Amino acid sequence: MLRDLPGAAIRTQLTLPLRFADGFATTARIFTFDGLADGREHIALGLGDRSVAVTRVPHTGAPPLVRLHSECLTGDLLGSLRCDCGPQLTETVKRIAVAGGFLLYLRQEGRGIGLYAKLDAYTLQDAGLDTYDANIALGYRADERDYTVAAQMIQALGVKQVALLGNNPDKAAQLGRLGVTVTERVPTGVHINVANARYLATKARRGAHTLELPKGAPQTEPLVDGATDHQRCPDPLALPEHDEPTHRDVRVDDLWVDGREVWNSPA
Repeated sequence: MLRDLPGAAIRTQLTLPLRFADGFATTARIFTFDGLADGREHIALGLGDRSVAVTRVPHTGAPPLVRLHSECLTGDLLGSLRCDCGPQLTETVKRIAVAGGFLLYLRQEGRGIGLYAKLDAYTLQDAGLDTYDANIALGYRADERDYTVAAQMIQALGVKQVALLGNNPDKAAQLGRLGVTVTERVPTGVHINVANARYLATKARRGAHTLELPKGAPQTEPLVDGATDHQRCPDPLALPEHDEPTHRDVRVDDLWVDGREVWNSPA
């Protein structure tokens, strides 16, 4: 049972057809909420077998695949190469559409510091600080995000157990403390390019993110400017086929790792 959380409830739910730039299309169920602890307008997308109306009748079957995705205007909307947020968002929708579950889109720009402050942090990263130290230099914690609202949303959706899609161990830890049972942590693909390689390495080194970076990838920031070329590589999630796919077995054809020439790796 969720622990001492303010009650939240579904405010609106409706069908939302989706189409992405690469042509992928699916149908989602979009949910809004009343009573969220921070008062912000977070949303959930139900995908796959969870793209139907949520009712009082409990959904049976395996725990849904759930991702907590923090809003990133620069990555999700503008296609910025300085992070991996945009490709992760696309991957998330495709994988959950197959496996069934929910994408929680959380208004937590810049690990909770906001858009303007995130762009201020970028200037400090360009001057030599890594992604965490830049936030600290601005007077924030390295990561300001609180996932209480995510637990409230999960509760309102009638879910008690989740398979959590993502690489950040703090998300699973916070959900656990809030009473949500995380049955499995499922990593995303590695979306690496010339501009975000050092950023990803910092997240793996300092944030314990589950990221299996290519051998020889840079291990420190600052970021490298001028990312222009994308080199398509084999699907990092390619796995042997099974009769009954699990969350880890879901394959998305256009997951990619790009920008391998950012470092001089052995041939």
